[in-house]
Amino acid sequence: MIAASNITLRVGKKALFENVNIKFTEGNCYGVIGANGAGKSTFLKILSGQLEPTNGDVIITPGDRLSFLEQDHFKYDEFSVIDTVIMGNQRLYDIGKEKDALYMKEDFSDEDGIRASELEAEFAEMNGWEAESDAESLLNGLGIEEEYHYVPMNTLTGAQRVKVLLARALFGNPDILLLDEPTNHLDLDAIAWLEEFLINFENTVIVVSHDRYFLNKVCTHTADIDYGKIQLFAGNYDFWFESSQLILKQRKEANKKKEEQIKELKEFIARFSANASKSKQATSRKKALDKIQLDEIKPSSRKYPYIDFRPNRSIGNEVLEVNGISKTIDGEKVLDNISFVLRREDKVAFVGSNEIAITALFKILAGEDEPDEGYYKWGVTTSQAYFPKDYTEEFSSDLNIAEWLTQYSEEKDVTYVRGFLGRMLFAGEDGVKKVKVLSGGEKVRCLLSKMMISGANVLILDEPTNHLDMESITALNNGLIKFPGVLLFTCHDHQFVETTANRIMEILPDGSMIDKVTTYDEYLASDEMARKRQVYSLSESDQEDN
Repeated sequence: MIAASNITLRVGKKALFENVNIKFTEGNCYGVIGANGAGKSTFLKILSGQLEPTNGDVIITPGDRLSFLEQDHFKYDEFSVIDTVIMGNQRLYDIGKEKDALYMKEDFSDEDGIRASELEAEFAEMNGWEAESDAESLLNGLGIEEEYHYVPMNTLTGAQRVKVLLARALFGNPDILLLDEPTNHLDLDAIAWLEEFLINFENTVIVVSHDRYFLNKVCTHTADIDYGKIQLFAGNYDFWFESSQLILKQRKEANKKKEEQIKELKEFIARFSANASKSKQATSRKKALDKIQLDEIKPSSRKYPYIDFRPNRSIGNEVLEVNGISKTIDGEKVLDNISFVLRREDKVAFVGSNEIAITALFKILAGEDEPDEGYYKWGVTTSQAYFPKDYTEEFSSDLNIAEWLTQYSEEKDVTYVRGFLGRMLFAGEDGVKKVKVLSGGEKVRCLLSKMMISGANVLILDEPTNHLDMESITALNNGLIKFPGVLLFTCHDHQFVETTANRIMEILPDGSMIDKVTTYDEYLASDEMARKRQVYSLSESDQEDN
């Protein structure tokens, strides 16, 4: 059990949390939700002891071990992958190292023997002999192949490090597990594995995530942070949403009835206060009027941008032909003879663990890179807008937001441009902020404004939900569902993919591709191994024919 008792945190004069009291119990998974800036990550830091509150205490059941997802991706660069995972249980790791050091001593004494015996007993009690196999099992589940298990952390890619740090947090069956955005940078297969892990996890889990499907799948409770308070709901994200909307509706209806009653009382008092025969009744009505109190209904701190992609022209029947595209990056063939044809109604989700290949294909189709072999041809009625995975260069200038967006607009009128910014929650003075100082979420909203103002009828989006809060993800999801053009995208949000795509393309590790007209859930329900074996066997038969 872990609990917050009268937690208050002040940043300057502002209270981020005020007198928060909440208990998290064993066997439950709590999803922590709230708008950007509400304090979700800060609250987890308080619970983990990384941040001291201004007032209040965090109470943990004595003897319980707490584990949290490390956010410093370079902290363990000097260690091997397997050691980093085992360090998730620091006591077990320290025992192993001390034990090994004792056995390596040339002058092994009787005292050393006694100490080694004590360590061996504690090591066995903590299942130390299974530590490496348990760590390897976690790494395999998250998609870190065996060849990487014993290499230094500093040799891994950013996405691989995230997976290792997640394995570290999960290692050793902690009593309390704190996870801040655990699905960030995970491919959909790794997210599915994590979902099953947490569903079967028997201790306490507290997780911050913007992935609605993930929260619905794993959470038994929802902790909603709004205006410095935390309200606990039994149920997952969808249950919270329905419950909170119902509570708000009931309060509004109750206030409406009270307002009608107030109106009737005021009319009676106005009519009969001067009437001697009715004066007692009027006085009674005044007392009743004084007792009626309207419920205070605070608007939520959540804000939804308005995302609406409107093409300047309709798209024709000929959209895109891709023929035999291959691409090698750093000596590895990431795209191998990729061919497909897009239709005017296609909304294609590119899935799979081969993210480098997906980004390479998107760059080629957006005209930012060239294939080594093959070609592609866009239809004459098409116009494309591209959301890159790495957009650092886009925001390296000294322009403010309004100036930055104006350069991409055919209409240079300031009011017109600011209209697009307003839809994306850049109001008033926000329009003169320099683009190079924007947060990750603000930069994404700028890029989406750029895509909207372009009027393109083909959108290419490489992981557009990264850095967005749940409200912005929902708005983007709805905007793309309504979009009447063609869509190519990749995203780690299951619900986003399932509700948007009508065609799935998976680029396999060998650079080949599976192409299926289906929803994402239907694709996952099919026999994946049979599909992949079929693709590989077709590829081998082609080679034999050649």
